[in-house]
Amino acid sequence: MSGKNFQKPEKHGTKFRTNSVPGSTHNTENLQSTIPSIKRFTIRAEPTEIYDNIPKAPRSNKDQGTISNGRRGSPRPGDSNGSPIRSARGRGDNKRPNFDLEVPPNGYAWWYVDGLSYDGAKAISIIGFIGSVFSPWYAWSGRKEPHNHCCINVAMYGKGWRWTMTERGKHAVKQSPDKLQIGPSSYTWNNGKLVIAINEISTPHFDKIVGTVTITPKHITNIEVNLTADGSHTWRPFAPNAEIDVQIEKKGWNWKGHGYFDANFGTRALEQDFSYWTWSRLPCKKGSIAFYDADRRKDSPLCVSLKFHSDGSVEEIIAPPETRLSRSLWAVRRKTRSDIGYNPTQVKHMLDAPFYTRSAIKTKINGEEVTGVHEALDLNRFSSPFLKPMLALRVPRTTRWKV
Repeated sequence: MSGKNFQKPEKHGTKFRTNSVPGSTHNTENLQSTIPSIKRFTIRAEPTEIYDNIPKAPRSNKDQGTISNGRRGSPRPGDSNGSPIRSARGRGDNKRPNFDLEVPPNGYAWWYVDGLSYDGAKAISIIGFIGSVFSPWYAWSGRKEPHNHCCINVAMYGKGWRWTMTERGKHAVKQSPDKLQIGPSSYTWNNGKLVIAINEISTPHFDKIVGTVTITPKHITNIEVNLTADGSHTWRPFAPNAEIDVQIEKKGWNWKGHGYFDANFGTRALEQDFSYWTWSRLPCKKGSIAFYDADRRKDSPLCVSLKFHSDGSVEEIIAPPETRLSRSLWAVRRKTRSDIGYNPTQVKHMLDAPFYTRSAIKTKINGEEVTGVHEALDLNRFSSPFLKPMLALRVPRTTRWKV
């Protein structure tokens, strides 16, 4: 990332402005396709290099080392190879998403959306997968053809909850820069908005879920984060500050709230390179904050702490200490970040699996109480072969649909 992208270092970190739209970061309507249609981008690993560095957030002595009550202070987010935070590259998605990607064998791509209703009563998460990372079918196939293992997972939380995750083969998938269609459901980038059309059957209710979910970003960032030093896993936070509009043909499922949109890309299975991670995104008064903490099998632990300001700029901040959360219903270990002396709590149950949990939590960051979405993923558990038959019950596979 070139120096012209940065603002002067702030008191708590480095602040730099995204360049999502020429001349303005406040207008997303101009973000229509400017991607050449003749070339499909192939996901590839691109290692972190010294030239990717952004200046580190300053540290005082009191921030270092072990903190009382068993809490661990945040290490600096980079390692000897440089900062993991850099400008988005290699996929044609530095200004908007690009769904026309070729995923290599053993790899994956997913586009993730979530939203919390303004009254706190409802929540939703949607993930479009190419090379479905949690699919037993993909694992059993030897992970040779990611495009033959795709799905759009919809999880509705609150009264009238539903779950869908039907895996489909390559003949049910159609891609272009602006659209990803998997069976009867799709993601479409249209006039600076992400429109998700849903037409799925829920499990175990066997109930038809039909409707649309629209994400309207306030800004599109132009950064990505290398989750491993060799670049085999990348997090691309497109729109951490957005509005979500849910229109599903179910009683009580027409609502608006705070939305979020990101993506992850990789060239290897998650369980090859990680044993555990936690992630959270927390709306705050002047934007939102995201924490990404991962235990990596080969590298030192990863800690990424970012504030996405309401004016479109992004700041690398010093993370407050790690703090334990209560274990999930399946006893998955959970932790998050909070100010010293504050005990974070779960305020909404969302999803529990033997290796994964998602919930809404309340914590305090820099003196402000915030509520947002949190996940914990235990990849040692996920690696167990005994889990795959259980997962097959929640991830049915069909090859009947063709586009």
